[in-house]
Amino acid sequence: MNESDCDFMYEALDLAKQAKMKGEVPVGAIVVKSSTIIGRGFNRPIIAADPTAHAEIVALREAARNLGNYRLLDCTIYVTLEPCVMCIGAIFHARISRLVYGAKDPKTGACGSVIHLPAIKQLNHHTSVTEGVLEEETGAVLKNFFSEQRKPIRQENHENQD
Repeated sequence: MNESDCDFMYEALDLAKQAKMKGEVPVGAIVVKSSTIIGRGFNRPIIAADPTAHAEIVALREAARNLGNYRLLDCTIYVTLEPCVMCIGAIFHARISRLVYGAKDPKTGACGSVIHLPAIKQLNHHTSVTEGVLEEETGAVLKNFFSEQRKPIRQENHENQD
């Protein structure tokens, strides 16, 4: 982890906050090539009515459009949450060189938490992985979001007990 990793992760964190404001799970992602952001995305499966509209996929699509190529060679993707199987698969297919993520995802994380796809030698592309960049900050945004989501349920249950 280096200073630029933190700077780029803050950019992804800003996108996660945009997702939260729209009622989506707050995950943000950016794709960087030669120190320039070429793709941005935040979770939007609800807004887009699209189960594939995860932050990583949205950022990869924008980066590919900007480069005019689906192969994103020599690029790094920064994501606030450990990618799921779908997203790490897309990262592999895009030939992303490096993945940097913040918080671990113990329920669907495919980079070590549930399964570790980047470690499978049989796969034809390998992406280096740096985990835990701004882990506390990225994790806090997610924890706060889910805590706020459960708050009305807790209040409703409390009211029903009275």
